[in-house]
Amino acid sequence: MFYQPFNELFPEIAEKETRVLISMDHPDLPPDEYALIESYCNEPGCDCRRVFLNVASSRRQKIEAVITFGWENEDFYSEWLGFDDPNVLEELKGPALNTGSPQTELAPALLREVTQILQIDRGYVERLKRHYRLFKDAVDNEGIESEEENSSPRQKIGRNEPCPCGSGKKYKHCCGK
Repeated sequence: MFYQPFNELFPEIAEKETRVLISMDHPDLPPDEYALIESYCNEPGCDCRRVFLNVASSRRQKIEAVITFGWENEDFYSEWLGFDDPNVLEELKGPALNTGSPQTELAPALLREVTQILQIDRGYVERLKRHYRLFKDAVDNEGIESEEENSSPRQKIGRNEPCPCGSGKKYKHCCGK
């Protein structure tokens, strides 16, 4: 299982919808802009319902923290995994620092800030879910096409049809630019 940046498959959407945390007078974070760069599992058929948020510092030009976020409940992740270790489920179901990724000294403070954003801004959580679905649909469709050796052509999206990204705009005014 590999987590791939959302912007590699959907650069236009990512450019418009990547969340940025701005710190000016925070006691635990230096003044900076921190981009929350989304990555999703690119394994076809996997339905983990999680995102990895790579928190990138604008000034220091590096990833300061890798935060995982799963929006489903413990029952979902227990069934998905096939076991119910409470420590593992706790990390899967909510925001947590990814134990397998390097973290800087700013990671705990960034986790607290991102946790607060996820609790307060339900629209952001819904956007993450929408990005997950777009990403997984693209990954799963790519796997199907390679298995079928591209035997069926992709359906063309009309310029005046709703954009498949879910923005509600016409394709020509959104991702079709």
